[in-house]
Amino acid sequence: MRVLLDENLPVKLRHHLLKHQVETVSKRGWGGLKNGELLKAAEAALFDVFVTADLNLEYQQNMAQRRIGLVILSTNNWPIIKKHIPKIQVAVDGTGPGSFARVDCGKFVRRIRPGGPVPQ
Repeated sequence: MRVLLDENLPVKLRHHLLKHQVETVSKRGWGGLKNGELLKAAEAALFDVFVTADLNLEYQQNMAQRRIGLVILSTNNWPIIKKHIPKIQVAVDGTGPGSFARVDCGKFVRRIRPGGPVPQ
């Protein structure tokens, strides 16, 4: 299966999807393409799955007529993502043309240290 990782995800993720041929948007030179254009380019290049952390993408695109599947991660923070690699692998494996899967990895929350600046 050919998998495309969005530019908003850590490149390290590609080394954990070993069963698949994984490329990145940046490596392809597609950085800056808008979501619709990016999905069209990925389909034309015969990718099977697009993995992103763009939480709005499923609401912006009609996936029903797409030949590519979509996996949406709840965060793009590597320390959080790496704890959920098995769930991400299952989602990628189970995503087919025109479908999408959400993977809840949690979210990054910046913690204020005692004595640190007060949030405004």
